[in-house]
Amino acid sequence: MGHLNHLKDEYRELLTRLDGGQVTLPIPSDPEARAAFEELLQIYFSPEEARIASRMPTIPGSISDVARALGMDDDEALRKLEPLCDKGLVLDIHDATSSKTYYLLAPPVVGFFEFSLMRAHDMYPKAQLAERLNRYLHHDRTFADEVFGNDTVPGRALVNEALIGEEELPEVLDWQRATQLVKSASHVTVAACFCRHLAEHANRACDAPSEVCLSLGDAAEFLARRGFGRAITNEEGLEILHKSRAGGLVQIADNVRKNPAFICNCCSCCCEQLRAINTYDLDAINPSGFLPLVDKSRCHGCGRCARACPVGAITLTPRREVAKSRAALEPTLDAERCIGCGLCGVACKRDAIHMHASDEKPEVPVNAMERVVRMAIERGRLGPLFFGAGNTQTPRFLNRVLQALCQLPLSQRLAANSQLRSRFVKQLMARTKG
Repeated sequence: MGHLNHLKDEYRELLTRLDGGQVTLPIPSDPEARAAFEELLQIYFSPEEARIASRMPTIPGSISDVARALGMDDDEALRKLEPLCDKGLVLDIHDATSSKTYYLLAPPVVGFFEFSLMRAHDMYPKAQLAERLNRYLHHDRTFADEVFGNDTVPGRALVNEALIGEEELPEVLDWQRATQLVKSASHVTVAACFCRHLAEHANRACDAPSEVCLSLGDAAEFLARRGFGRAITNEEGLEILHKSRAGGLVQIADNVRKNPAFICNCCSCCCEQLRAINTYDLDAINPSGFLPLVDKSRCHGCGRCARACPVGAITLTPRREVAKSRAALEPTLDAERCIGCGLCGVACKRDAIHMHASDEKPEVPVNAMERVVRMAIERGRLGPLFFGAGNTQTPRFLNRVLQALCQLPLSQRLAANSQLRSRFVKQLMARTKG
């Protein structure tokens, strides 16, 4: 951070704290992107807010846990946290099981980047914020590599269930069905799409509807309570889901099997996840586990499927036919690139495309904790989960971390062991020097 010496200490400490999370704010190499990055820090956080955020525990904690970390009493800490929660910089999550509230610093993604453009009122200078975000996110690939450059990514594609054959439907699990996720959610909210709102400020937005971003469960409760979204019924959520599918939008959900926090309805022109695939060739979305199967007897090579594919996984290939001077065109699938959304089948007017289960099943974390642990291991940041929590470490949280670790493949468990041993040695050496 040597070239950021002109930033106030509070912001430098905040960057260090964010470095301990599953997604951080990397410093871009492009000068314009770097200037936008520095301005974004100051738009989101006042110096005092940056100081508070930099001292937030690395694991979710009660108000007493947070107060100890901030060096305050509970009442003062609560007063300080309230405006940060209103801005989406800190999450206050109500645990229905324990009736307790836990506080944690929001990551940039999925977190305060999205929240800042989801609110109906102008807590932030949105035009200025969007311009800086566009420069930071799109002038080089630094942030895209941070979020999408590892095996575990934030989102997974959901297949259009209407395109799955009758014989395969019984095998489709509830966590693979967008309709079931919305039906079973304890809370549902809808909010303005961050990506489409950002594109609108950059004069590149499409005509897809904006208020289609669905949140589920505890995340939905937080967003509605803090004014980032509008609480709706499960039936209204299903209606948004069906209209979005009919409108050619891709469903991308939280990359977990249990209790997903969101389902986005995305277009390839605005969506940051799809743009990362198309612009930087990153595996930015975990595929659904389904692939399109073309009935060649029905296909006339019109190309609707290729034009509809949000990631360019379908091309039209000439096929010579007997006694015909002109070649016929048929779709060819790049299965490695396909995310299994089914938009090709929606676009087909001849009912020639259906979705079937892929032989290669995607690896989807069981829950948010496993996803956090996987992302931390892949980014070399597992240590803060164990060593950065100070006095706020709780047996319950660490038990969940250990359970997630035990479920991982051997290679990731070995990587975790290496990171924890390395962090332990560094801390021991630091204490010895002291």
